[in-house]
Amino acid sequence: MPLNPEPGTAGYVGRFAPSPTGLLHAGSLVAALASWLDARANQGRWLVRIEDVDHPRCISGADTAILGQLAACGLLPDEPPVWQSQRSAPYETALQRLAAAGKVYPCACSRRDIELALAASGQTPDRHGERVYPGTCRDGLHGRIGRAWRLRTTGVGGMPMHITWQDRRLGSQQQDLSTEVGDFVLKRADGLWAYQLAVVVDDAAQGITHVVRGEDLADNTPRQIHLQRQLGLPSPRWLHTPLVLAGDGQKLSKQNGAQPLDLKEPLQALQKAAAALGLPPATATSLPDWLAESVQAWATLYPLPEQTVPPLVA
Repeated sequence: MPLNPEPGTAGYVGRFAPSPTGLLHAGSLVAALASWLDARANQGRWLVRIEDVDHPRCISGADTAILGQLAACGLLPDEPPVWQSQRSAPYETALQRLAAAGKVYPCACSRRDIELALAASGQTPDRHGERVYPGTCRDGLHGRIGRAWRLRTTGVGGMPMHITWQDRRLGSQQQDLSTEVGDFVLKRADGLWAYQLAVVVDDAAQGITHVVRGEDLADNTPRQIHLQRQLGLPSPRWLHTPLVLAGDGQKLSKQNGAQPLDLKEPLQALQKAAAALGLPPATATSLPDWLAESVQAWATLYPLPEQTVPPLVA
């Protein structure tokens, strides 16, 4: 099986989409390796997208350094990488389509406003829990100035928006967007594009058919499915991988001090990532052979269902 097939040789298109707020660490390598293995196991294409819409948090040079880390591990994309910071025009087009259909509305609420509204209604979210938007601006700004844009999460006649989906590892999943998330932001008050809109527009533009990413992003999936449906875009297949945990039991991340990968020995870093994914130890000692052996192991661990390319949502 070729490790880097020619683009267009299969219907499968996957991607790895790091944010350049720092270099890859052990947890992000797990996500990168999983998405690469899934694409290669299914004779598909693997793309890399630099998700830098939140540019105040991005570190200069981290994007190219990440690409270098991936190359050192033999994880090479089949097309030139895409930078979200260069794609404002299609995001604006999508927002205007939603506005014309009455599916989004301007919002003047600050985080403090939302906290006060929730407290007034007797809600006390956990410190790191979801702040369900109370709908303050849903029916008008009432003289205030709207700077952010929110997507409605209620169905016909104000019915709750209940989303169900199937994950290849986690199984059947569901979420009531109306009560568990509320109307969510697509464009922030500071003018920056929100992750949800950018990722949905770009997945469609790049023809992504399968998303393989960390389990911490699973609760974003219903929001993205809802937005895909509102824009008439296809929904990919989903697979959310196990997380690498820090010493305190929390997800290993840049925010809690995860150290950049030491890639003096790329194979050792990959072996640790494969173990976190539940793959059996590969016997090969060279990087290309180890990757090829791991592709075969992945195909056994996470076989695709018969229908691999999702249909267009009506």
